[in-house]
Amino acid sequence: HGNNSIVADKIALHLSDYAVTESGFGADCGAEKFFDIKCRVSGLIPRAAVMVCSIRALKAHSGKFKVVAGSPLDPGLKKEDLDAVRQGFGNLQKQIENIRLFGVPCVVAINRFQTDTPREIRYVQNAVRGAGAMDCCVSDLWRKGSAGGLALAKAVVKAAEAKSRLTFLYPLAAPIKSKIERIATQMYGAKDVAYAPLPEEKIKMYTRQGYDKLCVCMA
Repeated sequence: HGNNSIVADKIALHLSDYAVTESGFGADCGAEKFFDIKCRVSGLIPRAAVMVCSIRALKAHSGKFKVVAGSPLDPGLKKEDLDAVRQGFGNLQKQIENIRLFGVPCVVAINRFQTDTPREIRYVQNAVRGAGAMDCCVSDLWRKGSAGGLALAKAVVKAAEAKSRLTFLYPLAAPIKSKIERIATQMYGAKDVAYAPLPEEKIKMYTRQGYDKLCVCMA
């Protein structure tokens, strides 16, 4: 989910000094699959991760605003609201924690909107560094073109040169349930996992067929 093909990554690596690949739907869904599945299968080792956020999204995560797909944005999302940014920051903090579990340096990019204020941006930058990311840069490409991404590019290069050691979330030899529980508790913050009768039977069947040594792709 949220990842392109291994073939595409390998082509990109042959065409440029740096290749950036997307692992979408958040670091709890796309990035976990990138590290635990794609990197295992491809043998490719990422040197850094870029976490993209926006001030507007952090405000939405606060729960203070009504967000309905396809409907106009709540006007409050376009006004300075440091309290909403603080309340919504926990989501980003957890995603940074998720990346750090894999031992890869993380740089946060703030995808800037015209309504973002300097105070909101400063708060996020300070909070992100306090959460363990290597750096936090504003991406202003929509307004300034390539010059608006220069600081971010330099931060990514610096992170890629830093010490890193890719660590998988679970060993392939672990039982299926152990893998599921590791993903659920470490990535998604679940307390534990309960199984209905049908998944219990399927897990037993997959184990009998020898599929228990494969990765788990959790939707």
